[in-house]
Amino acid sequence: MALQYAAGAALSKSVIQSQIMVSDSRRHSLPYNLAAERRGVFSVHASGSSKSSVSEVAESPASRDVTGIWNPESWKTKKALQLPEYPDEAELESVLRTMEAYPPLVFAGEVRSLEERLADAALGKAFLLQGGDCAESFKEFSANYIRDTFRILLQMSVVLSFGGQLPVIKVGRMAGQFAKPRSEPYEEKDGVELPSYKGDNVNGDAFDEKSRIPDPNRMIRAYCQAASTLNLLRAFATGGYAAMQRVTQWNLDFVQHSEQGDRYQELAHRVDEALGFMEAAGLTVDHPIMATTDFWTSHECLLLPYEQALTRMDSTSGLHYGCSAHMLWVGERTRQLDGAHVEFLRGVANPLGIKVSQKMDPNELTKLIDVLNPTNKPGRITVIVRMGAENMRVKFPHLIRAVRRAGQIVTWVCDPMHGNTIKAPCGLKTRAFDAILAEVRAFFDVHEQEGSNPGGIHLEMTGQNVTECIGGSRTVTFDDLSSRYHTHCDPRLNASQSLELAFIVADRLRKRRMLNGSKLIA
Repeated sequence: MALQYAAGAALSKSVIQSQIMVSDSRRHSLPYNLAAERRGVFSVHASGSSKSSVSEVAESPASRDVTGIWNPESWKTKKALQLPEYPDEAELESVLRTMEAYPPLVFAGEVRSLEERLADAALGKAFLLQGGDCAESFKEFSANYIRDTFRILLQMSVVLSFGGQLPVIKVGRMAGQFAKPRSEPYEEKDGVELPSYKGDNVNGDAFDEKSRIPDPNRMIRAYCQAASTLNLLRAFATGGYAAMQRVTQWNLDFVQHSEQGDRYQELAHRVDEALGFMEAAGLTVDHPIMATTDFWTSHECLLLPYEQALTRMDSTSGLHYGCSAHMLWVGERTRQLDGAHVEFLRGVANPLGIKVSQKMDPNELTKLIDVLNPTNKPGRITVIVRMGAENMRVKFPHLIRAVRRAGQIVTWVCDPMHGNTIKAPCGLKTRAFDAILAEVRAFFDVHEQEGSNPGGIHLEMTGQNVTECIGGSRTVTFDDLSSRYHTHCDPRLNASQSLELAFIVADRLRKRRMLNGSKLIA
């Protein structure tokens, strides 16, 4: 069923109603805190408040004064990079006031649940699969597009879970991954210089002066699209689509008659046999474990006015949550210790990611972790490493050792995409599947060498049959790139390449499991 979103300054009434009505399987409620409302901050209440005890408040970074008094606006006292300059300040303030009154996109209980799972990944007891678009767009928004991305993530999670015998934490780069950092504030074509495209929630990608003017109303459209996306994702996750007995039906049409599709079908039939045994043993297909799945969303915390407008106080714990996504990360270009983005993130109680390249100094990393997680709470920090295979082998071990010496608990995740971008002869940006695979292998090799835990993988990918990354078993060549090159920003793995990578990662997880098992026996 096609989903509709509201554009412009007026929010669709149906979207608001659906967000109030729809919650996760724990059925979160949202009573207003009137005192907080008068202060311009709404309270968000989630059930399962027993997990939000006094001890949790004491442990939270938001409850401690680390580098000064924090509030949702304190980031404005710091230097902010990568933010757009809106021409009409009054219009911007009007949009932000409107958004402050909107319901949250995610709920505090959901966020806490994700943090608990990420803590397991830090200890090697779970594995994070984080993937989705480089940058979401308004043009490509459709129910089918969301379904196909969700479906390939489900397939990958089955492959990883079956191979690694580990729970797989499914987190989408979805429902908010609009804004993009840029290397240069301006771009030039045919002698014409215009402001860079910064993502659909900021300005348009068409190369003309009007499109490139930052428009605050785009934040409202982004909110509406995110709300509708989450609506559909919750329905898929809890409404039967993700039920394990459907495992053989998740293959995308264009993947079915391929090597990866055949491998997946073989695995799916093995899962079916296991399900038959479990049902015979009394675990029926109606059991919640069999009929539903957990799915969370994430994006880069870049557009701070948007993030502040969707910050809410949780009435059960008194903590602030960034309610635009379950997980937020700070990028390579905005992770300055004294910067606005780090200032904002240190005060919200969400799980946080830190993107790290070969430029990261080990001591700076431990300082940044300490600022964002002063109480060393497991599951709070995920370090997403993106540096290419060679740097992964040379630089990454020093980061692991520094974090270990500091006694810090983090979840280590591999992003094999951003360190491997090249320009094809035709001028398009692309990534070689072999280079991506080499970085993943280096990531696992380093963890094996250091005795640490590979906690997950972070991919720019799509469920569509695009031709943006070269290589893979169904070889995409330089000549193929222009046939289905649809990305608005960086090249993504298509469904076949994503599934192929999942099988390779699953093999490494299986070998690691067997190696650890043999050590225990010895």
